Amino acid sequence: MHRVMRSLTVVQHVLFGVLASVCVARSWSTGAPRLPLIVATTVLLAWYAVGLRWAGRAPDPSSGPAGVVPVSTAGRWWLLGLVVCWFALVLVSTENVWLAFSLWLLIPHFFAVRRAAALSVVVLAVVIWRPWFATGELTVAEVLGPAIGALFAFALSRGQHQLVRDAVERQRLVESLVRTQDEMATLHDELASAQREAGVLQERGRLSRDIHDTLAQGFSSIVLLARGRAVLSEDGALADLLAQVEATASANLAEARGVVGALAPSSLTDNGLVQALERILGTLDQETGVRTELRVEGEALHLPTALEVALLRTAQGALANVRAHSEASRVVVTLSRLDDRVLLEVVDDGRGFDPGALTERPGGYSHGGYGLPSSKARLRELGGDLAVESAPGEGTALSAHLPLGGRQ
Repeated sequence: MHRVMRSLTVVQHVLFGVLASVCVARSWSTGAPRLPLIVATTVLLAWYAVGLRWAGRAPDPSSGPAGVVPVSTAGRWWLLGLVVCWFALVLVSTENVWLAFSLWLLIPHFFAVRRAAALSVVVLAVVIWRPWFATGELTVAEVLGPAIGALFAFALSRGQHQLVRDAVERQRLVESLVRTQDEMATLHDELASAQREAGVLQERGRLSRDIHDTLAQGFSSIVLLARGRAVLSEDGALADLLAQVEATASANLAEARGVVGALAPSSLTDNGLVQALERILGTLDQETGVRTELRVEGEALHLPTALEVALLRTAQGALANVRAHSEASRVVVTLSRLDDRVLLEVVDDGRGFDPGALTERPGGYSHGGYGLPSSKARLRELGGDLAVESAPGEGTALSAHLPLGGRQ
């Protein structure tokens, strides 16, 4: 596609050069004033060359909004200057009106449809007016011919512009897919790490409870029984033996309690989902400058893996939309534990949007990331749901919830 677009651009430059040469040659042969013709032609070609140099510094098409090919203000002024130079050349000789065909091809690339159509009509009016001004009369062919040529060139240019816009959108989609794959790979790594860490902590907790409930309790009972040797004071040998049993059991009880303490560190209550959200928000803050905040409310969350994955991917998709579309300066993510469910909220102060557009064009809200429709489908499969509240200029609030199925 890029090769085709470059070929079309080269064809436009060649066509402009050929038309300029033919017009100047005919103007020269028909006795047009030599000096004004040379000066006007030189200015026109020099101004066109300036445009070629600016074209090399044009903004990256993928840097603009979706579906829009960016055009600099300098580019629009250059085109208007080119039209003025052409008008001066037309004043020198009527033969130069045919160069308007190249202008009609260029205009739709620099202006929106309405303004491009208005400027094309102005150029057409000059093309029709100049022969009439020179001869005092007009034929039907002198009106219909330029009009048909203008319509054909305008339509051809709009088609080329649409090709450019489609190519830009496809490139944007490919880049978004690549970013999504990278995000998914990073997300899976984070979840795997969090799950491994949670598994280790759970196993340590299980071992500490088992040791506390079995060995430690057994040693404690032995110590209590051995201390009852006072009632057997008449048997010195037995009392000495029980004293040894007490000492050994006390030492082993102390060791067991030490193992329990080592196996149950304070980090046992850490939550993998919270850590993953903190990392995602930290990355968003660092890369975009958007101020982020994570709030965790309620009891410590120990969720099944399926619920953690669904909530984390929902947050990932919502934050991807914040990054790509919202132009927000602050985003707050809240994770709450209620009696029978867990609630995730993502609120930003961006430009907002019309939620009704989601039903008109499913998946259209997100050009990358996971997308709201897929997030909603994933949550509903687990018995939850997702809601979005937004309005243009008023920010966006996303709320997702999942049932816990009993206290964890």
